[in-house]
Amino acid sequence: MEDYKLGAMETKFAELIWENEPITSGQLVKLCEKELSWKKSTTYTMLRRLCERKIFQNKDGVVSSIITRQEFQALQSEQFVKETFGGSLPHFLAAFTTRKRLSDNEINELQKLIDQHKG
Repeated sequence: MEDYKLGAMETKFAELIWENEPITSGQLVKLCEKELSWKKSTTYTMLRRLCERKIFQNKDGVVSSIITRQEFQALQSEQFVKETFGGSLPHFLAAFTTRKRLSDNEINELQKLIDQHKG
């Protein structure tokens, strides 16, 4: 299983790419310098790392995502539930609702999701 955990700076970097893709690597360097105060080498090191993890790609100097933000968040969530709750979504929800009462709207949204995925 791939590791879909990102550190704080990796997350900021990934968000910049997702918000601006497709983006040339030169534009990305300038954006990271402005937003993160990074040097060119730092940007390319981080980009290489996330490309090796198959989250982004750099083809012909154009950086784009292999995995969308939404797909990545879904993979992170699945990994968290698997590692923390043995893959049991009911155990996760039970733990979550121990400290937070669900609103009627949240319950309705969850019921819609359950109904959509029955079968």
